[in-house]
Amino acid sequence: MTDGDDWRADLAAAGELTPAVVERITDIHGDRGARAIEAVAEGRVKEYRDFTVVVGHSDEYVVEGRGCTCEDTLYNLDPDDPTDLCWHALAATVADLIDAADHHDMYYSDVREFL
Repeated sequence: MTDGDDWRADLAAAGELTPAVVERITDIHGDRGARAIEAVAEGRVKEYRDFTVVVGHSDEYVVEGRGCTCEDTLYNLDPDDPTDLCWHALAATVADLIDAADHHDMYYSDVREFL
């Protein structure tokens, strides 16, 4: 496990965002970590049958593993660095580990048809 991954085990074991884990996430991921924690706390991580979606301030972003549809992922992140993640991917990971995602028993692709 790398330094960027060690908070994941502690978060999963705690089942909630503890001050120590929040500090480690923000130490490693800076502003991206803080924004991820904020999104989880505000319930902006949505889990659909086909994708996890994080609702940003101006758009929704599809997250699959480390990947995300945001421009930060496309242009700014080092794909060889496992700690270099956008805040959407971090939020999806945090929400998954503490079961904080808003679960929808439908496909996101179906939801997009209505928008």
